[in-house]
Amino acid sequence: MATDIMIKEIKKYRRNYGIFRMLWMGGEPLLRKDVLKQGIKLFSQNVIATNGTLPLINLGPKVKWTISIDGPEDINDEIRGKKSFERVIGNLNNLPEDFTGDLQCSCVASKMNEGCYEELINVLRTETPIRGITFSFYVPKKNDMSEFAWKSLEERDFAVRKIIDLKQKYPKFIINNRTALNLLFSQHAPQITVDCPIKKIMLPLYLGENGFETPFCCYGNDVDCDLCGSWGVFHLAVVMKLNPGFPSKMTKNIYKKVSPSDIIL
Repeated sequence: MATDIMIKEIKKYRRNYGIFRMLWMGGEPLLRKDVLKQGIKLFSQNVIATNGTLPLINLGPKVKWTISIDGPEDINDEIRGKKSFERVIGNLNNLPEDFTGDLQCSCVASKMNEGCYEELINVLRTETPIRGITFSFYVPKKNDMSEFAWKSLEERDFAVRKIIDLKQKYPKFIINNRTALNLLFSQHAPQITVDCPIKKIMLPLYLGENGFETPFCCYGNDVDCDLCGSWGVFHLAVVMKLNPGFPSKMTKNIYKKVSPSDIIL
């Protein structure tokens, strides 16, 4: 889609749905720098999710960048492709001189990488300018038999506990809220996913052959909601509990932010 048409369409959705926060994801959004440079001006909050294999550009201090890395070099490259880890670390350590954005990492926790989270944390803390890391648990498709998928929520509990323990050790570097992590345990998770907060307040837009389409969920049309582990789903559940009426009753887009001491289960 041509840049001017895409911007016009995004303005239409912003106006019709009252969108104030945009998550630019892919595919790979840095393939469309032209869209990013114009698009971020339309929203008060912008997050750009990138795989980090293309050089980052400076889009100002208010833009949050989340770089996808799914483990130390051997594990990440098995998941994301040969040499991808090397390219990502290289780009993080060769940012433009004028770069002012907020940098954090996003790791998809899965059955495949559940034993190497701390190794990744140590690399990021010592070898990159990354401010912190969020863990989002793998969202499987229906009847997913891949090496990434846990067979049940109970089986996933091991990885949840592992990351909660790491949160105790690296409380500031791991950005996930402690309560949101607790909600991922098998005894709590179904209460959240049955009434998905993302489905209520997020509008996923997929650029198809005939323009923007709205899939069932930002993870696709064939996801297994019962085994969902999306960071956004569980984080928003806590935000909405702290902010009754969020987001429709917000004043000037200001709401109580989540801190690690909030609503301990």
